[in-house]
Amino acid sequence: MFYQVSWTTLPGLRGLSCSEFRATLTAAPDNERGVAVDCATDAERDALLAELEAHFGPRRFLNAAAAFDGVKDYIVLRAAGR
Repeated sequence: MFYQVSWTTLPGLRGLSCSEFRATLTAAPDNERGVAVDCATDAERDALLAELEAHFGPRRFLNAAAAFDGVKDYIVLRAAGR
């Protein structure tokens, strides 16, 4: 099952933060405007979202493009390592 991953990017004193990761089931993954990921089960999807929250919760980014690229790269590398 393909999911489109999205999140909230909020400003802070030390830079932008990413949180509130969510995954929406999709029939047409869009890697141009988002991050698509293939998860076999709901449990795998939930584990990915928890991993993203834990990894990106403490991180800060200088701009929205860096935040987007950071999350996208993390998901792509994670999928390649499976």
